[in-house]
Amino acid sequence: MTIEYITLNPSSDRMPLIGFGCAKIDPEQTAEVIYNAIKVGYRLFDGGSNYYNEKQVGDGIRMAIKDGLVERKELFVISKLWCTNHAKEHVRMACKKSLEDLGLDYVDMYLVHFPVALEHVPFDVKYPAGWTQPGETQVIRARTPMHVTWAAMEALVDEGLVRNIGMSNFNAQLMMDLLSYCRIPPALLQMEAHPYMQQEAYIKWIQKQGIAVTAYSSFGPASFAAGGLKHAKSVEPIFENPVIKEIAAKYNRAPGQVALRWSIERNVGVVPKSTSIARMKSNLDALNWKMDEEDIQAINQLDMGLRFNDPIIKGWDLPIFL
Repeated sequence: MTIEYITLNPSSDRMPLIGFGCAKIDPEQTAEVIYNAIKVGYRLFDGGSNYYNEKQVGDGIRMAIKDGLVERKELFVISKLWCTNHAKEHVRMACKKSLEDLGLDYVDMYLVHFPVALEHVPFDVKYPAGWTQPGETQVIRARTPMHVTWAAMEALVDEGLVRNIGMSNFNAQLMMDLLSYCRIPPALLQMEAHPYMQQEAYIKWIQKQGIAVTAYSSFGPASFAAGGLKHAKSVEPIFENPVIKEIAAKYNRAPGQVALRWSIERNVGVVPKSTSIARMKSNLDALNWKMDEEDIQAINQLDMGLRFNDPIIKGWDLPIFL
């Protein structure tokens, strides 16, 4: 199987177009799931400290390396800076903690997870910190501007702790601001994107700036509905959408493969997750076929601007997408 890549700026590192998402995996299962994903053929792993399983992700990677399934240089490992660690003195500390948990000397990509600084929670008090201070029911924002956080991220590249830096969940205005002062430009923007939330104009603009794009939640409401989010339960699952099902039947493919292939056709990376080895293989096989332009256009008509991963929906006083 041929793995397709995006070449990143400014490092020229190659990032696989399809990777494995590490969020929402039970920590007790994570090491085995990551090991199996490597065995199936995944080489990019999209993790983060606030996924509550970063140590177990590292355990799975180490098991695979020990068993000779892969070498470290073949993997592209992503971690993320959580909102409570945006201050200059906390960025390096948070990165080092992630590296310690992963058991790695460096990560290939380090992302600012959300564009909001929250009051720091000491690691010995609670780690990962989550959204709120211990004992609080609402977020407490910190007075740390993004230019301070980004300068500290750039220092991680200088030190060799990370190969590339980028961000997740940044809107266009904040991205324009960051591009006006950054010394090391962002290599990647990770964002929610799926047939119900396509963000076509923004994605094209980001790519025009030489920044790669990776979509998360490629299956739209699926995982959010499973987690009990009413907003996600109120819409038709992408796998049951008649347009998606018709295209899947045309190519004798699973509906999930259609959703992933549609993203790849836009040169947007994807990071699907499954604990099933059969589904892992099916998702990865989205690389190995092409979709006709008429089918791409049919899926383009499904856009409803439906965002599911939004702090406001989750009850936090953080209207970052407004």
